[in-house]
Amino acid sequence: MKKFSLAVVIFFLVLSTAIIKNTTKQIEDEIFTAKENIRILNSEFENASLEYDYLSSAERLLEYQSQYFEYELIQKNMNDIKIYNISDDINKIQNFKIIKE
Repeated sequence: MKKFSLAVVIFFLVLSTAIIKNTTKQIEDEIFTAKENIRILNSEFENASLEYDYLSSAERLLEYQSQYFEYELIQKNMNDIKIYNISDDINKIQNFKIIKE
């Protein structure tokens, strides 16, 4: 009887170890996949941020104006910019607003 109970305990320990190891492996795979996705998204974010910072600087925009557009671009006053909304068959013209976040 003692041998049988010892065999059952050993079998239970081996089985529980296998289940825990398999579950841990699955969790590690999910963590690795999540980290890889985050790494790829961080890389894309850094590229987009660099592109935004590089292209949106005033000096760079003026350089692009002189390089590509010559005299086609003119400077506008921010108060002259309007937004034209069409919704529910109602046409509205609103002033352009800059919201600082």
